[in-house]
Amino acid sequence: MSLIQPNQILTQLGELSTEEFLRDYWQQKPLLIRQAFPNFQSPLSSNELAGLACDTDTARLVLEKGGSSPWEVRHGPLRKKDFKKLPATHWTLLVNDIEKLLPEFAEIIEPFRFIPDWRIDDLMISYAVDGGSVGPHVDAYDVFLLQALGKRHWQISHQACAEDNFIPDIDLRIMREFVAEAEWTLEPGDMLYLPPDVPHYGVAVGECMTYSIGFRAPSRADLLEDLLGQILEQPDMQERFRDPKRCLQADSTNLAEADLERLTDFILQALPDRDAIRRWLQETLG
Repeated sequence: MSLIQPNQILTQLGELSTEEFLRDYWQQKPLLIRQAFPNFQSPLSSNELAGLACDTDTARLVLEKGGSSPWEVRHGPLRKKDFKKLPATHWTLLVNDIEKLLPEFAEIIEPFRFIPDWRIDDLMISYAVDGGSVGPHVDAYDVFLLQALGKRHWQISHQACAEDNFIPDIDLRIMREFVAEAEWTLEPGDMLYLPPDVPHYGVAVGECMTYSIGFRAPSRADLLEDLLGQILEQPDMQERFRDPKRCLQADSTNLAEADLERLTDFILQALPDRDAIRRWLQETLG
């Protein structure tokens, strides 16, 4: 039995074709799609998710209330005793990389492959009791939030979140001030797309489960770190600067213009050209 229907690449998102979605919404603005997957039911139960959370370090248990402090986070692998004496409300269990832990769940991601594979991050499943949430926050990635069980109330804001608008001294980056500008309650099969950096706040209405299909976008720092890391492993990177036939320098405390030019060339000669960078990107992301 397939985990999700239809088990193929999506061609429609509600009334929009995927081409229209990419043109008008992707990385631009949120989109609510009612019954994107009609009659969808989670193939994973809350108990099975809790069992999985005891076997992986990709799990988090978030207690807004009832923990040792407000917004307490317990990181995986969790223990059975972490689930004992939990409060009746206001807690959430999240497990990332579900498709790696349970390979058959890669099927959930298949319909979203109208986005290239190199942009796909993971499938995260969150289970929450009534009032459960991870607070108002922003993410640095695109995400499709598919409601799989029960109801979750979502609020979003179009206002940019200032760096000083986060609650200090907690493990989560939760916004201190959040003013909702749009809100919806999602039921099983409904889906909400959010581009990066959109403030959002989801709260469970009773028991609920949400499947989050996330898409990463590398930063310049990410790419340069990986590229330079590979370059630095090459044997010729151990070559040292040489300066035979130096001219006498009047002031030894200065970096002379001639030395500055030689050092600049010494570094630039080690950097890859455009074609080499393109080849590296194909090998790394292709």
